[in-house]
Amino acid sequence: QVQLVESGGGFVQPGGSLRLSCVASGFTLDYYEIGWFRQAPGKEREGISCIDYKNDNRYYSDSVKGRFTISRDNAKNMVYLQMNDLKPEDTAVYYCAAEHTALIISMESMCITGKTGSQRDLSSWGQGTQVTVSS
Repeated sequence: QVQLVESGGGFVQPGGSLRLSCVASGFTLDYYEIGWFRQAPGKEREGISCIDYKNDNRYYSDSVKGRFTISRDNAKNMVYLQMNDLKPEDTAVYYCAAEHTALIISMESMCITGKTGSQRDLSSWGQGTQVTVSS
């Protein structure tokens, strides 16, 4: 069974840090582009960071650039999102998603749209982990 499972969410005060993890089971991430997305109540899903399968290129949305860092460890079949200087507007459910690189034309486009090059939803999504930033 192909599955992504996120963990590491929680409650943190503004300025704090959290590290989200995403582990894949049922498949290996070696040739998959990976992304972190978030959705706050009443808002559309937002792609915030993606990393290519070669671990060479990363994309960050303007809303998190300079504060969040994406990384991957293919040996452990895991992807991470280090989140620093968290702000109340970062409060959301965070999801990881993966798609085989053969179906991705542009990693940046994948991150912005959450879709493949043929405009289909990415094939694998986690169940999400809640991040709440509040004083």
